[in-house]
Amino acid sequence: MLLKDFNKIHFIGIGGISMSSLAEILLQKGKVISGSDGVQTAVTDSLVEKGINVIIGQKAENITDDIDLVVYTAAVKEDNPELKAARASKATVIDRAELVGMLMLEYKHPISVAGTHGKTTTSSLVAEILMAAGVDPTVSIGGMLPSIGGNYKVGGDDYFVLETCEYCDSFLKFNPHSAIILNVDKDHIDYFKNLDNIYKSFNKFAKRLPADGFLVINNEIPRLNEVLDGIKCPYETYGKNSDSDWYAENITYDPMGHGSYTVCHKGNKIAEIKLSIPGEHNVYNSLGAFALAYRYGIKTEDIVKGMLNYHGTDRRFQYKGSFKGVTVIDDYAHHPTEIAATINSARANDIGRLVIAFQPHTYSRTYELLDDFAKVLSKADLVVLLDIYASREKDTGLVTSRDLAEKIVEHGGNVQYCGSFENAENYIINNCNPQDMLITMGAGDVVKLGEKLVSQE
Repeated sequence: MLLKDFNKIHFIGIGGISMSSLAEILLQKGKVISGSDGVQTAVTDSLVEKGINVIIGQKAENITDDIDLVVYTAAVKEDNPELKAARASKATVIDRAELVGMLMLEYKHPISVAGTHGKTTTSSLVAEILMAAGVDPTVSIGGMLPSIGGNYKVGGDDYFVLETCEYCDSFLKFNPHSAIILNVDKDHIDYFKNLDNIYKSFNKFAKRLPADGFLVINNEIPRLNEVLDGIKCPYETYGKNSDSDWYAENITYDPMGHGSYTVCHKGNKIAEIKLSIPGEHNVYNSLGAFALAYRYGIKTEDIVKGMLNYHGTDRRFQYKGSFKGVTVIDDYAHHPTEIAATINSARANDIGRLVIAFQPHTYSRTYELLDDFAKVLSKADLVVLLDIYASREKDTGLVTSRDLAEKIVEHGGNVQYCGSFENAENYIINNCNPQDMLITMGAGDVVKLGEKLVSQE
């Protein structure tokens, strides 16, 4: 299927961050767009202002005879009346991932940034580099990037930068020309069941790259050969040592934890990099972005400029303000590896205690990685635990935040289970001190807690 075969496209669940951006990209490509969502939001209001017909409420009559393509999200179940009507109509029905794969074929250089962690930051870095080079990329990422005024940007038809998620094998429907694979870690176990299946999935993704494409991959991935087995395209590695094709030398950090380093490629010094984002993990995220841009022939000075221009996306170690002398940071980290990286970034600052208000994300992830979460959270000076954010899941009764609190204590950590936002707010106000850093952490709605504390200052 090609995009040119369709004119009127209808989105079931158009109010989501990814679906809304895809709808606007297609609108600007001259398609007639409509959609539905369960609730009216600022996103749906914005779509209406741009000329998209958005219907609140998902019902069969939303599928009209003139619609020739219907797109739905993974959150839409098969018994949804609108989806059932779409399947009974003459329209072609596909999921969001299939649409993304179709859209990628519209571009000369579709770029996928994949991995268990770091996708938003690295795809944002690639976007900033390409914008600094003046090549006007189209961009779709999973966070709000200030320089493009949102989570997407409609640009030219040469470069398309896409943050690429592995959940439900959705990236196996994509058609990238090049890719970065940042890491492979145990996550989304509700779907993949085990780490072996995750490695198999990333290998299938890497095999989708064409022979004239290119792969940049982290040399520190434990079972690297399993990901690379049978791929058609050339690849280069990046990592911490000179046994990688790309590596960093002379790494230093400023008082805010922003890294500077020398980029080296196969023994040759290529450039001096200064970052505007903190943490060792971002040194290596940026190294992967550098390697990909360099392969495309982007000038070194433009890569350097683009990296310096990137100051972070929303919910990635984002400064929210302060209250009573306490610095409030918000971070999306919801996996033990991500939490460890965020703690390291925080420790690079001159702070008193590190206090983390943590909201676990999904029951399955919390259950499968309970001990790993406890180990890494015990490195904070104080953990304030909120109840688990269910997201797409139902409570199985297998795990609670109280279980996590007990594990943190077993690992020598200092923890207070609060459960609700109200209890956590009161506890934090009464127990945080001037010079402390409070990080509201998780992929749910924990950001609201920090924002409320700051608003009272």
